[in-house]
Amino acid sequence: MSANQPIPFQLAASKSPALPQHIAIIMDGNRRWAKSRFMPAGLGHAAGAQRVREIVKSCAEFGIPHLSLFAFSTENWKRPPDEVSALLGLFMTYLKKEIRDMNANGVRLKVLGDKLKFSDSLQELIADAEQQTAGNAGITLYICANYGGRWDMLQAVKAWQSRNPSLGLESLTETALTPCLSTADAPEVDLLIRTGGESRVSNFLLWQAAYAELFFCEELWPDFNRETLNRALVWFAGRDRRFGSSAPI
Repeated sequence: MSANQPIPFQLAASKSPALPQHIAIIMDGNRRWAKSRFMPAGLGHAAGAQRVREIVKSCAEFGIPHLSLFAFSTENWKRPPDEVSALLGLFMTYLKKEIRDMNANGVRLKVLGDKLKFSDSLQELIADAEQQTAGNAGITLYICANYGGRWDMLQAVKAWQSRNPSLGLESLTETALTPCLSTADAPEVDLLIRTGGESRVSNFLLWQAAYAELFFCEELWPDFNRETLNRALVWFAGRDRRFGSSAPI
């Protein structure tokens, strides 16, 4: 398949092995999108939030069972207070407005990250949204908020130690640590997409994306659409994934 050839919908709908079972997206470029239009950063983030609905729906239609979106990193607290406030306000609005559509489309929501730093009202909204969508059997949407890959690994080690107080760290293995990660019920990331023209993973799902295929695109997140996702899936289908084996090249 060429990079510009549309992916056959029959391939996607059949949940072909060529499709990733877990896509993770770093949604980069909201502020630059707004700046290029002489808008405040908050409007760029609002445009990006509107894009989420289309991409979740497209992933569900393509047969992708797990989708992780990097909404707010542990480092984003360093941004100007008004921008942080706008981001968290958008998150609250999203949780309030999208639950009905999530339930209608079989979307199960899980929020990953250190939620204790959020306000009590936001924590309550998160818990309610997760509870309301817990029984949905379609795509699982992981919103990573106040999340960092290093934080995830550190809290996983602490969780393992709490579950095994009589064991020393010499007993800790990769297999034992994996269920303690925030993504314990998800497969490892197959395809990690970053929008906005940058080529780094920015502390996102570091453990889970150890063998992910990395797709970097120039589109700013508010411009990322079904066609761009389609291009990434076609590119992924052409990858030779050997996971370090000595299979022929």
